[in-house]
Amino acid sequence: MIGASISRWTMSYFAAALAWLFVALALMVAGLGFPAVHLASPDTLVLVHVVCIGWLSLAMCGALFQFVPVLVARPLFSEKWALPALGLLTAGLVSLLAGFLGLGGRLPAWLWLLPLGAVLLVGGFGLVVVDLGLTAWLRPVGPARFVLVGLASLCATIAFGAMFAFAHAGWAGSIGETILANGVPLHAIGGLGGWLTLTAMGVSYRLLSMFMLSPDVDDRKSNMTLAAGALAIAVAVVGGIVAIWLAFGLNVVLSIAAVLGLATAALYGRDLIGIFSGRKRRQLELNTRMAVLSFVSLAAAAFLGVVLVLTGTFAAHVGAFAFLAVFGWLSGLVLAKLYKIVAFLTWLEAYGPVMGRTPTPRVQDLVAEERASKWFVIYYVAVWLGTLTLVAGQPSAFRAAAAMMTIGLAGIVREVIRTRRLADVAGSLRLPDGACTPCLLCARA
Repeated sequence: MIGASISRWTMSYFAAALAWLFVALALMVAGLGFPAVHLASPDTLVLVHVVCIGWLSLAMCGALFQFVPVLVARPLFSEKWALPALGLLTAGLVSLLAGFLGLGGRLPAWLWLLPLGAVLLVGGFGLVVVDLGLTAWLRPVGPARFVLVGLASLCATIAFGAMFAFAHAGWAGSIGETILANGVPLHAIGGLGGWLTLTAMGVSYRLLSMFMLSPDVDDRKSNMTLAAGALAIAVAVVGGIVAIWLAFGLNVVLSIAAVLGLATAALYGRDLIGIFSGRKRRQLELNTRMAVLSFVSLAAAAFLGVVLVLTGTFAAHVGAFAFLAVFGWLSGLVLAKLYKIVAFLTWLEAYGPVMGRTPTPRVQDLVAEERASKWFVIYYVAVWLGTLTLVAGQPSAFRAAAAMMTIGLAGIVREVIRTRRLADVAGSLRLPDGACTPCLLCARA
């Protein structure tokens, strides 16, 4: 990582993503969307897309613009595409949300906003996929393979989403209506399972090994994990389309995909145990300790899913399952790694130019882990309480848990801003000659 160029717009993506996460939590606290209303309601669609596109996808794109070049030891195909992509994604999401609000009667029913939003999102994600895909394709080894499969899954997710948007506006014909009526699970699996989870797994291999000074995962093992995950997504998406086309129903396809998904989670757990057992850094940093809680959440989500299926209550509690997977596993991991990534990139940007010529602080000197740890604990406890309230069918208690999550997130963001401002660096080391405080929202050109 040292010596690699710093992505100028990664911080901008992180800032936008965190802003959207605050919006999502505010909506939950206010009682807009599930569990106050049905999962398929327009209000829930607003909440889901704020979380999945605004928060998770923007954070993932920002991280990948920085780390894909590190994974393949090649420069990014085009640094210039990152900012236009962010603009298109933001405009597309706003248009899509306005369309959903119109669909639910909260705004004038300008349903043309849905196709417009879809086109803008296709443009934004298209730039991201081409830029990252051409970069990773030059040296598709190790975790970069996970990124490529994640990008392919993103393409499938976008295709489903665009079809849904046109169908909601009445512009997709009978085929679009059929896919809208049956294809929502495939859209969700492609996005949450393929794009976000497989990509997060691949990036986590590299980050955990790097930050714990551990050997990389054996390629044979990680390839087995990736093969299981890719097969699960392929069965769900391709098999699901065939099942819809033949009007067979999705139960068999989704059952096979679920078994393969469980196998993927188990293999990923095996790989993580190997990374942790082989580490040279015995004292775990805060980001790694908090990442462990996200892995626990992933295991808990898998266990919850199995229990719900065996008891025949999965459909009734799918919201609780998705909430734990999205906010315990994916969001928890992203927040934990974002905390470290910001510190690392800030350290490189501020002190890289003067390194070796004057005393500089360590990366750990930029953060106050003891103070920050309580905010992560508040966040995770709130997520787990929120999951229990959803299982118990207590929407009022869920809103209280969402408020608690907001408090935890606010504390984490405050720590990140302090890191970016070098606020916790001792005065004598803070700004040696030649160093400067990084810009809050982007890296200096």
